[in-house]
Amino acid sequence: MFEKKTPKTKTNSDPGKTNRIVEGTVITGDITSKADFRLDGKLEGNLQCEGKLVIGTTGTVSGDVKCKNADIEGKFKGKMLVEELLTLKSTANVTGEVVTGTLSVEQGAEFTATCAMKNAVKQISNSKINEQQAG
Repeated sequence: MFEKKTPKTKTNSDPGKTNRIVEGTVITGDITSKADFRLDGKLEGNLQCEGKLVIGTTGTVSGDVKCKNADIEGKFKGKMLVEELLTLKSTANVTGEVVTGTLSVEQGAEFTATCAMKNAVKQISNSKINEQQAG
């Protein structure tokens, strides 16, 4: 009769759990988020999110970014670490250093960056270790 009900917990993939910085907003500083993040304004600083990052067509980021997945439509300048999929839309302008698991680039995107694929980096590191042990 008086059963204790446990509240339902939402996950990062639930709708409505996306942070949004709208066009015309400027943030100077670092941002940390457990949820998805959409940026249509300007960020001068670092951003770390455990979900997906979307930089909209009017969005600009100058700083370091670490996230699980990312869709870039606007401008990015700095170091970016994307654990899984980085998608550069046709309007994207990326400058700096990028490390990602998978990279998708649409025609028209500007990509002026060094890029390392995570799996390739692991393979290179392992082969160097094996060479050192053998030599």
